[in-house]
Amino acid sequence: MTAIAQTKSDTSFTISRPGRASHIVAWGVQGLLGLQFLFAGSMKFVTPIAEMTKQMPLPAAFLYFIGACEVLGGLGLILPGVLKIRRGLTPLAAIGLSIIMAGAVVICASLDVTMASVPLTVGLLCGFVVWRRWSWLAELRRAS
Repeated sequence: MTAIAQTKSDTSFTISRPGRASHIVAWGVQGLLGLQFLFAGSMKFVTPIAEMTKQMPLPAAFLYFIGACEVLGGLGLILPGVLKIRRGLTPLAAIGLSIIMAGAVVICASLDVTMASVPLTVGLLCGFVVWRRWSWLAELRRAS
């Protein structure tokens, strides 16, 4: 979403800032992913263990760990940008959630290949947030 432009007066290239629409799209994706992970993580604490282990043959402690990571990652996608504190945590949260989604793709694909499309899509959206926010942070650092 960044454009490289050559100025007429000299031969140096400058990177122009991405547009407002790009920023809004990134925030929309970030917000929806954050809410989705907050919901998914909290459901792992509310749903009885017998119900969760019927669908996935994983230990209860591991499911609680994944639930805690999803809740913290969802907060990490939203809070740093809203509070304008430690914005570098947002791409790190998205990387962690991408790793969780990679594991979910493997588990879902072992059960049914068509089920793997949902965590794959969510993981790719997390990758988009990583790319967008890291490039945005790099531009902020260059400007200051």
